[in-house]
Amino acid sequence: MPDISPETALLLARTQFAFTIGFHIVLAAFTIGLAQFLMLLEGMWLWRRQQVWLSLWRYWSKIFALNVAVGVVTGVVMEFALGTNWSGLASRTGAVLGPMLYMEVLVAFFLEAGFMGVMLFGMGKVRPWVHFMATCIVALGSFFSAFWILAANSWMQTPDGFAIGADGRFRPIDWWAVIFNPSFPWRMAHMVVAALLGTACLVAASGAWHLLRDARHPAARKMFSLGMWMLVVMAPLQIVLGDLHGENTRDHQPIKLAAMEGSWNPPPPGEGEPMRLFALPDMAEQRNHYEVSIPDIGSLYLRHNLSGTIHSLNQYPADERPWVPLVFWSFRLMVGLGLFMATAGIAGLVVRLRGRLWHTRWLHKLMVLMAPAGFIAMLAGWVVTEAGRQPWTVYGLLRTDESASPIAPGLLLGSLVATVIVYLLLFGLGLGFLLRLLAYPPQPDETSAMPEVAQRTGRGEEHSHEEGTMNE
Repeated sequence: MPDISPETALLLARTQFAFTIGFHIVLAAFTIGLAQFLMLLEGMWLWRRQQVWLSLWRYWSKIFALNVAVGVVTGVVMEFALGTNWSGLASRTGAVLGPMLYMEVLVAFFLEAGFMGVMLFGMGKVRPWVHFMATCIVALGSFFSAFWILAANSWMQTPDGFAIGADGRFRPIDWWAVIFNPSFPWRMAHMVVAALLGTACLVAASGAWHLLRDARHPAARKMFSLGMWMLVVMAPLQIVLGDLHGENTRDHQPIKLAAMEGSWNPPPPGEGEPMRLFALPDMAEQRNHYEVSIPDIGSLYLRHNLSGTIHSLNQYPADERPWVPLVFWSFRLMVGLGLFMATAGIAGLVVRLRGRLWHTRWLHKLMVLMAPAGFIAMLAGWVVTEAGRQPWTVYGLLRTDESASPIAPGLLLGSLVATVIVYLLLFGLGLGFLLRLLAYPPQPDETSAMPEVAQRTGRGEEHSHEEGTMNE
């Protein structure tokens, strides 16, 4: 085993955690978005009694079950990596972070898992309102899970409500301030909408894929219509939330914002911050190469005027700066995909108003290509969030190198290689099953339990009539 420096060992530990959480966060976000989508589908079925809604619910519930199964495995591995590689963080901040992570397991995960069996296997076996309640509780559980995880992460970004003892350990003194720390409301809203956008893109892409093969398929039409409506509503909302979240970052983590903007030095007196469209940040020379920018426009979205400025990277010591190229380009990838999703939503609305939503093949092909866009944008946003706060785990108070476990570098390298192999195999199998499920549209036999449920509600005759109408 070659000699590995402490700096490289720290990088290995960070790489392992970044790799595991990068896979897990996509699955967790899809769980959040898909749980809300299933609640909508079942609610529409109970309201409208149309076969297509239950057919869609059964179709996407299979995908939900697959996603949860893979997500649980990746989450367990990630927690082991957190516990073994970051004992310094656990020792110093356990009194603050431990209860929030405990609440995520006790209140959110157990709540979600406890009713998931009823949701996935109870259709036709329990009363419709009981089943819908189970679906709602699963959706609520996924939301609570995000609540506690993001509260813990936000506290590490903008710590509040704590005191540091003589032994260097953090202890909570105001749990309200700990949980609802300065960045939590914006991070929570931004993440939940990102999860819904990622789900919307995948749902719209699935509907578009089947419309390209059969423009009259009722389930494909519903999927595509719902996905495009979600884009129309959520993408502009995300832009507003992103602006508010950016203002919070400007006020509480100014060096992260400087890295996002690639701002090494303040602009000349009287000039505003430029909007850098392209640049190659150079950490060694502390400047940008090949910069392409628009003067003063950066101040418009950073300060909401044309002359405001922000903190610059060179105002901080070199050892307190994040890796600027990664933060700079991840931010532009996130914003670019966000604007692209908003544009696609507007294009879909225009096509819908013209009565051509089911037959505009260029839009269908575009949405198929955009299937992963929402989740890629979310991953890019998390890179900005996590890489932008380096070299701190608790911003401004606990450095990353103080948070790592004293593990032999060789063991870190071996565990990283093993983790990569297991994750790629697991994620590859899960993705393969997902694509196989999405390759075929919802079929009538997926609604076999519907007559039984309809009889329980006394709506069997109405349901049969609507089913015949739909098949016509």
